[in-house]
Amino acid sequence: MSNGDIFVGEVIGTAILILFGAGVVAAVVLNYSKAKDAGWVVIAFGWGFGVMAGAYTAAPLSGGHLNPAVTLGIAIDTGDWDKVPIYVAGQMVGAVLGAVLCWLVYFAQFQANAEEDKAQPTLGIFSTAPAIRNPVANLITEIIATVGLVLPILAFGLTKGLGESGTAILIVSFLVVGIGLSLGGPTGYAINPARDLGPRITHALLPIPNKGTSDWSYAWIPVVGPLIGGALSGLIFNAAF
Repeated sequence: MSNGDIFVGEVIGTAILILFGAGVVAAVVLNYSKAKDAGWVVIAFGWGFGVMAGAYTAAPLSGGHLNPAVTLGIAIDTGDWDKVPIYVAGQMVGAVLGAVLCWLVYFAQFQANAEEDKAQPTLGIFSTAPAIRNPVANLITEIIATVGLVLPILAFGLTKGLGESGTAILIVSFLVVGIGLSLGGPTGYAINPARDLGPRITHALLPIPNKGTSDWSYAWIPVVGPLIGGALSGLIFNAAF
């Protein structure tokens, strides 16, 4: 895979991931959305389908990492670091692009946030926030949840037929649904630094009425936690398999 293919694949795949993921949250929480109050299960499946669509799209070009934690875990496993910056750059650009596309899809609903009696914070559509703000607990949650994602991804690579058939992507998509349902309650399960940081930057820049804070004091946790989780996954995989 060339650097150009990797970059383009990760941009497109991550943009699709965020479009679906942020889109389902917007659908569930924004006023005047037909899916308002559809609930957490809908959000979990929306993110899972976003992984599926993004990874299948990106796979022929880049392998479909879509996540710096996955890229880091693979690099630690394989010892190949040369293309890590290209992957991460593509993922960050794609995450910003996907967040902008979500904003465009729900533009009318975001503009309706100007109605003072129905104004609501909008950061949760773009990025994660903890249910209980406890930095140590929040960080540990993100580390564990990311290991729950990246370690199985590395293990799936052992079964060559799964990867070649595309079945591995389908399995990972449902794995993300499971993580959301089982481990997403405390922090909203970022499990992906690009998925959180890119849209958070977008939220800070977009002209959304009454959008509220972008909560930069918390922003390091959904970046550092998943990176630690990805690194631990690579180390565990190398030691155990």
